[in-house]
Amino acid sequence: MVAVQKIWDAMEVAQEARDCSSSEIHSSQLTVDTSLSLSDNHMSPRLIELCKDLFKKWSGLDDSRFLIETVSGGITNLLLKVSVKEESGNEVPVTVRLYGPNTDYVINRERELQAIKYLSAAGFGAKLLGVFGNGMVQSFINARTLTPADMRKPKLAAEIAKQLCKFHAVEIPGSKEPQLWNDLFKFYDNASILQFEDIEKQRKYETISFREVYNEVLEIKELTDKLNAPVVFSHNDLLSGNLMLNEDEDKLYFIDFEYGSYSYRGYDIGNHFNEYAGYDCDYSLYPSKDEQYHFFRHYLQPDKPHEVSDKDLEALHIETNTFTLASHLFWALWALIQAKMSPIDFDYLCYFFMRYNEYKKQKEKSCSLARSYLSRFG
Repeated sequence: MVAVQKIWDAMEVAQEARDCSSSEIHSSQLTVDTSLSLSDNHMSPRLIELCKDLFKKWSGLDDSRFLIETVSGGITNLLLKVSVKEESGNEVPVTVRLYGPNTDYVINRERELQAIKYLSAAGFGAKLLGVFGNGMVQSFINARTLTPADMRKPKLAAEIAKQLCKFHAVEIPGSKEPQLWNDLFKFYDNASILQFEDIEKQRKYETISFREVYNEVLEIKELTDKLNAPVVFSHNDLLSGNLMLNEDEDKLYFIDFEYGSYSYRGYDIGNHFNEYAGYDCDYSLYPSKDEQYHFFRHYLQPDKPHEVSDKDLEALHIETNTFTLASHLFWALWALIQAKMSPIDFDYLCYFFMRYNEYKKQKEKSCSLARSYLSRFG
C-alpha cells in the first residue's frame, strides 16, 4: 500500500500564504466531489457554494449570477472557469482548479503553494486567490492551451525557451537541494509494493522487474551526477497543457506548478522535449538536434541567440538528452502509483510500459554520447 502523506489543510496553507504575501488569500474547508458531472448540473451548486464561502462579497448573490464552464480536464486536474456577475454589473472570471483524487500521493501541495507565491510575483502563472479542501482558486488567464504540435513551432519554441530561462532565475526561499532523485526514489518505493484487485492489471504489474528498474535509476543518477548540471527552480511538468498563449497580446503563460521544485536544468528541458510526444507517446516527434539547438540558443542567450558558442550548445545538448532518460523513469514510476490510486479513466499501466520502453530505446545512444563527452571534457 502506498504510504500516506500529510493531508492537505486549506486553512493551514492559506495562513502560510498570508504570512508571506501582501495580498489576501481566502480559505474554505469545503470540497467538491470531482466525480460529479458538470453537464447534468450536479457539480454546479457545490461550486457556487464554494465561491460564496471563499469570497464573502459574493455570498448574497443569486445562483443565476454564476456561470461555470470547463476549461480543461487533464489526468490529474480539472480546470473550471467561474464567471460571476456582480451587483455592479461587472463580470469577474476566476479559475477553479480541482485536484484529482489521491494526487497528494505524488504531489507535495505545501511545496506547490510555497512556490506559487514567488512565481506569481515574478510574473508566472495566475494569481492565487484562495484555497479549499481539494483545490485552489486563481485569477483567470484569457488564453488558449497549447498543443504538442504548437511547442515545436520555431517562434513558440524560442519564446518557451526565453521564458524558461527567466523561470529558472526565480529564487524560491528554503532549501535549494535538488529534489529529483528524492522524489524518484520515493516513487520507486511506493510503486514497487503495489497490489491490484483487477487480475489482469496484477498480471501485467508482475511482469515488471523492479530490481532492473532500480538499477537503471542508480545508473542514470550516477551518470547525470558527473555532468554537474546547474540546479535551478524547475517546473518539471512543462507539457503543452501547462502552456497557454494569448494570441491577441502574443503573450505566453506557464501554469500549474504542482511538480515544481529545485532540480537540474537539463532535467526540466529534457522533460519538456519528451512532451513533444504527447500523451500518445509518439516519440518520432521528439525534437531533432537542429530543433534542440534552436531552443538552446534562445534559452542560453535570449537577447543574442546567435552568439551562443558551439561548445555551450554541445554541453547543453548532452546534459538535456541524458536527463531525458531520468524523465522517462520518473513518469513511468509515477504512472504505476496512479494506476493504483487514480479513479480517472486513463490506462496508466500502459503508460508505464510506453515510457519505460522508450527509456530503454534511448538509453544506449544517450549514455554513449554522455560518456564520450565526459571522456573529452569531464
